[in-house]
Parts: sequence; structure tokens; C-alpha cells
Amino acid sequence: MSESHISPTGKPLRGAMRVPADKSISHRAVILGALAHGSTRIENFLPSATTHATLDCLRLLGAEMQVVDPGTLVVHGHGLRSLREPNDVLWCAGSGTTMRLLSGVCAGQDFLSVLDGTPALKRRPMARVAEPLRAMGATILARDNGKLPPLAIRGGKLRGMDYALPVASAQVKSAILLAALFADSPTILREPSPSRDHTERMLKACGTELRIADCQLEIHPASHLAIPDSQFGIPSDFSSAAFFLVAALLMPQSEICVQDVGTNPTRTGLLAALARMGARVQIQNAREESGEPIADLVVRSGELESTQVSGDEVPRMIDEFPILAVAATQARGETIVRDAQELRVKESDRIGTLAQEIRKMGAQIEERADGFAIAGPTPLRGARLHAHNDHRLAMSLAVAALIARGETVIEGWECVADSFPNFQDTLQRALGQRPE
Repeated sequence: MSESHISPTGKPLRGAMRVPADKSISHRAVILGALAHGSTRIENFLPSATTHATLDCLRLLGAEMQVVDPGTLVVHGHGLRSLREPNDVLWCAGSGTTMRLLSGVCAGQDFLSVLDGTPALKRRPMARVAEPLRAMGATILARDNGKLPPLAIRGGKLRGMDYALPVASAQVKSAILLAALFADSPTILREPSPSRDHTERMLKACGTELRIADCQLEIHPASHLAIPDSQFGIPSDFSSAAFFLVAALLMPQSEICVQDVGTNPTRTGLLAALARMGARVQIQNAREESGEPIADLVVRSGELESTQVSGDEVPRMIDEFPILAVAATQARGETIVRDAQELRVKESDRIGTLAQEIRKMGAQIEERADGFAIAGPTPLRGARLHAHNDHRLAMSLAVAALIARGETVIEGWECVADSFPNFQDTLQRALGQRPE
């Protein structure tokens, strides 16, 4: 188990920077490329532990890929029904995105697939995916009465359906949308509130008949997918940018520009929350590429006030609550998060592990069933912490360490490779230090 040792430097964050490619879009781009006709060039692909799991699974399913360089792939697709029965287990490593999205793909195939993963992935709920796919006609076996991985899927002969998602989940929605491509009739999905819409944007760009009205989607079966211009360009990941946005807000005299960040409105709830807290974040050079909005984000340090987050805003910032909590420790007043019980079933129990770790640093946090309350501002102190195999928790703790008194040691640092392998180098450059 690796460790990261972080001590405050007293230096501000300065300059322009780029963060890694969007993890969510990277997964989806390679899956759609494998299902399309012809070759698809994917630029700015995220080479990480979780995206490599998706690549490995697709290769076992018969997809052909060429790695041009670590961030560029060419996927040679042979059509929606070109995949073959794998001769081994589809190892999803620790990636819930891999398992859930590929469950939708495998549900549409007339063969047997088994999807498995790490002990941490085996604890993540899969009934929310398995139940609607069973309703479409797939046979799915799983542990704990069909709730937990591994998943054994016998697919094919799917039927369309009208389905209301019990929770707003982009992964569950995407699994059903991918399965619906292979169904015999249209599928209607109803969301309780908007969630990430990358899959919808990409499917529409590929020519799929997909209608969206408020929180209702209607998708028709497809005979083929056509990737626009035979390429996907992937923006930088907003969730990865969030760590540097908050770090710059909290470290005096900081001013940074994070370039080419995806600003999809279903992903940027943190910007609205930070704006209410008084953050100075400017959106510059806004444009659209490959169907996704992109911009440069400029942030300057400043004092923060508390805020409240609940309801429909929660799905729009579901991955940013650990770093919001770090900001809240330095905001004046009590910051309250409600309706975020989904955090309990992420890479870790992000409510419980977050409260456990930042409390060691002196934060005043009250853990609640569906969220937390944090009183601030509170001086933080260095401590020995644990990442709990959760990359976003690990990097949030690293930001907290920058403003703490004394050294912080974060155990289990290797999990950062899930989304941001070069986080420490990027941080050192922003601090004007030479990476080791």
C-alpha cells in the first residue's frame, strides 16, 4: 500500500493547467466505438485503471483496438451485433462504470457473459441495473439474491419497456439505453431528476433515434451506429478539475486557469454551490466539441460562506461532495448536504469515510444518513489518513493537507490511478515546484 506525504508550502497555486480527460466520457467513447461500423479515433482518452478495465473487457468481447499513444486510441468496430462470447470472465477491476455499462451491452448479446471485479466492486449494488435488464428479457444471476457481483448474463431477444428509475443514476440509465439499442421496440425511461447525459448526447450524435423531454427519454432500437466524423474528442474531466478549483480558492493569493474542461450542465453543480459560497470562478472561451460544452475555468482565492445542497442539485455534483466538504471546513457558517444517500454506495461509503478522515484533521462534521453538516471556518491539522480505496476521497484529503498545519500522510494513495494518475505532478507544477 503506497503513501502520500503532503506538507503545506505556503505557496499559492498559479498559472494555466490541464487535468486528465473525462473518465465518464472515455468509458462511453470506447464502448460506442466498439459497437459502431468502421474505425473510430478517440483523442484525449483517459489512460487509467478503470478505463483500462473497460478496454480489456471489450477486447475479450472481440473488439479490435489500436493504441496510438497513451491518450489516443483507434477502435475498429464491426457493428452492434459483432461481439462474441468471451472465453474468460470480464474483469471489471474496481470500476462500477465498466460493470454497469457493459451489463447493458451484454444484455443485448445472444451469449453468456460473466462480469466480476475486486472485493470493493463486489460490495456495490447491482440490482438497480439487473432488475430493469431482467424486465427487458435478459437472464441475470448474481450473489445475495441477485443484488451483488459477480453477474452472469445470458442476453438476447430483449423487448422495449416503460421504466421509472427509482434513483437518478447515469450509470443505470446508460446501461438501459445501451440495452435498448438491441430491443424489439422503443424503450421509455423516466428519471426522478436529471443525471449526467453523456450517453444521450453521444447516442444522438451517432444517429440513434432518441427523444428527450424534461426527465423522460424515449429511445428506439438501432440497426447501426455512425460515429460523427469517425472520431471522439474527449474534454478534460470536471471532477478532476474540481480539486484544483477548491485548492486555489482556499490558498491565499492563488489564481489558476484550468483549460479545456467539460462544462456539461449535468456535471457542474459544484460551480453553482461554490458561487453561492462567494467563490470567484470565471468561465472563459466557452465552446462545444464532439457534442459536449467545454470552457476554461479561472479561479481566484477568496473567503467563503456556507451553503446548502439538496434535491435535484445532488446528481449534478455527486462526485464532488468530498472536495465540497473540504471547502466547507473553511467557509463561515454551517454547510449542510441533504438527499445525498447515493454517496453511501460509491467507491467507498463517501459519507462515512469522509467524516471519519477529515474529523482526524479537526474538522467539525456531523454525519447524517443522507449527507452531512460542517461548521466552519476550522483550522485543520496534519494527520495520518486512509483513502479507503476511493480516488476522489484521496485527492480531497490531499487538498485539505495543503491548508493544514503540519504533515499529512495518506495511506492507500495508489487508488488515485483510477482517474488522475499524475495528480501529484500536476499539483507540484501548480505550486511552482519541480515534480520528482
